[in-house]
Amino acid sequence: MNARMSSLPFLSWDVRKARIVVLVVAALAFAAKMALAAATRGPADVRFFWGFARAIARTDPVHVYAEPLTWLPVYNHPPLASWMLLVLHELAVNGVPWTSLIRFPACLADFVTVLLVFEIVRRRAALRTAVSCALGAALCPVLVATSGYHGNTDSVAVMFAFAAAHLLADRGRPLAAGAAAALCVSVKLIPVVAVPLFFAAAWRAGRPVFTRFTAAAGLLFLAVWGPVIAAVPGPLKAKVLEYAGGDFSFWGVVRFARWAGVPEEYVQLLRGPGHWLIVAAVMATGVWLVRRRPAELPVAVAVVLGLLLLLSTASGVQYLAWPAAGLFVIGLWQGLAYGVVVGGVTASVYTGQRPVHWTLTEMAFGALGWLVLAVCVATGVRRVLTAARREARALPVIAGPRTGSRPTTPTAN
Repeated sequence: MNARMSSLPFLSWDVRKARIVVLVVAALAFAAKMALAAATRGPADVRFFWGFARAIARTDPVHVYAEPLTWLPVYNHPPLASWMLLVLHELAVNGVPWTSLIRFPACLADFVTVLLVFEIVRRRAALRTAVSCALGAALCPVLVATSGYHGNTDSVAVMFAFAAAHLLADRGRPLAAGAAAALCVSVKLIPVVAVPLFFAAAWRAGRPVFTRFTAAAGLLFLAVWGPVIAAVPGPLKAKVLEYAGGDFSFWGVVRFARWAGVPEEYVQLLRGPGHWLIVAAVMATGVWLVRRRPAELPVAVAVVLGLLLLLSTASGVQYLAWPAAGLFVIGLWQGLAYGVVVGGVTASVYTGQRPVHWTLTEMAFGALGWLVLAVCVATGVRRVLTAARREARALPVIAGPRTGSRPTTPTAN
């Protein structure tokens, strides 16, 4: 189905019934996460964000990056998060409980992401599969724990990333897609690995789409980031753009390196300049996939978010949310396998209220979850390449001189 037809409001009754089911379950999951947020104090990040919000209210969302904040961790959040914290602070001082407020954005983002998973998958698989994947994302244990208990902004950034992919690849709305792309990296930098994919897909769709997408993304990016870049470029660069994560190593390649007895100087090299090479490699992989099959942009976004966590040199329990919903875009069993294995780890860590101190058993199951994620990412890559080969075989071969023009995909505005 092309983008213009898929955007028509005349949907079959089966699709509308499926959408209602997904909407109801997503709403129930949102309510359950908010109930968890209201009933628990959460990790230290809940208190840290209150400190950040107070500092922003005392100064402003622009100059907070120049504040020392010696009693708090590094404030490494992009400018849109600062404005969000300012709004939440105003609500908190007027009586809304902070422990629920700070976790509301992540819970709401999960709700929207579930709807996006349904819309993305139903265009690429059977309706029953789309419903199953969406319900799996709604009930994913990793997202219940990270959004309902931990909070933070990871799920919000992921939501905007998949919104951009869906709007560009499936709905043919480059202006809205460009806005969503700018917003995803303005909440948290994690989806920066997906940004080159958006531009690659827009370029393949033709000059008008690329122009609209770039204009929307560029103007909104300047509106959000411009004041901070102009006022405090040094602190922004040091605290946000160059932030390498905490020195925890309970997950991933750094944990494996230390288990293997790799000298610490090489580990720090990996965590320092080496992590830029990892980010570049993840971006290159995603662009390569999009060039092979632009229509599979949402799947490619799921792949790069999973690949980034797989190769990440930083550890954080909330980071485990990065690929959780996207794996359901790749496939049902991929999302379920990751959700169950890694969800067990997050539940255990949060139940013990020690997110930065994992037991050996939790790290062992975390390693198993890492292997599960590796398999899921590999299947995502295979899915895109298989779709590209199938499309190539289906294209008719037309004899005649080559024009040098690139293929385009149908779009709707």
